[in-house]
Amino acid sequence: MLKTKLQTLLTLTFIVAALITACGGSEEENQAIIQTSVAETVAAQAPSEAPVTETPAETLVPTKTPFAMPTLGSPIPLVSPTTGVTTGKVECAKASLQDETVVDGKIFKPGVQFTKTWYITNTSTCVWDTTYKIVFWSGDILGGGYVYQLPQVTGPGQTVPISLVLTAPATAGKFHSEWKLQTPDGINFGVGVYQAAFYTDIEVANLTTTTAIAYDIVDVTMEIDREPDYGCQPANMVYTSIITITTNGPLKFTYQVRQQDGNNDYKRTVTMKEAGKLVDTDHVWKLGRAASQNSNRWMQVVILEPFYREYPLIPFEFYCP
Repeated sequence: MLKTKLQTLLTLTFIVAALITACGGSEEENQAIIQTSVAETVAAQAPSEAPVTETPAETLVPTKTPFAMPTLGSPIPLVSPTTGVTTGKVECAKASLQDETVVDGKIFKPGVQFTKTWYITNTSTCVWDTTYKIVFWSGDILGGGYVYQLPQVTGPGQTVPISLVLTAPATAGKFHSEWKLQTPDGINFGVGVYQAAFYTDIEVANLTTTTAIAYDIVDVTMEIDREPDYGCQPANMVYTSIITITTNGPLKFTYQVRQQDGNNDYKRTVTMKEAGKLVDTDHVWKLGRAASQNSNRWMQVVILEPFYREYPLIPFEFYCP
């Protein structure tokens, strides 16, 4: 088989040589062309003595640096699926106001310094460190600074006291000062669902010419607590009035709790040495199973002295199936 192929190739080579000679050119040039053609033809048909190795394809090099996995223990930044950017501190901006000092409406002499404290609970899942800030929001700055550092690290569920040293203005009048918190990346937030600012309300008066009647009751609230909370018990169901009365200064006053059934015997006289809150939980109304069941019952707070003032009726339901 190989011999037959070689004879055929040699025949073709002689034909090519004849054509080259016919086309002209020197004898030496024609001879060189013929020899080269024969050599290439033989080499192309020669059996391979070793396996052919293919040249590998070129490896593609990425144009961008590959993503580097973080080392063990380092957190991976959270990425928003919609924006593709690192999440900020918006989830950390949640708080609630638990209590405060310096009752709203308290009367001060001009230029008097006082310390206002708000007790604010961290209701987020973040830890607030001291890079969080307290910032002036609106109203009268009352001699304070515009920005304060959070006084201590506050974890989720913990309460931090925020105390600011403020100054009553030199002029008489009523003044309102609002404040908020701020995350390290500049998100301002307040307290409660509506992110309300926490604030202080004060009144400035020249007390050297002001009589004691200038002090007043600035707020009265009542809540009614039922024991037990649900259902009935063999003995009486007890309804306790939780009364909070706030004054803006030292004041002596008398108040009364009135009831829908005409029992108005509960009276109390209190002397407040300074502005503050009185909390009274001593008044109760007991109802047994035989009492008529309806939702028309109520209790009410009335100030009797040094002035007369009625506050809204607080209704409650009595059902004992």
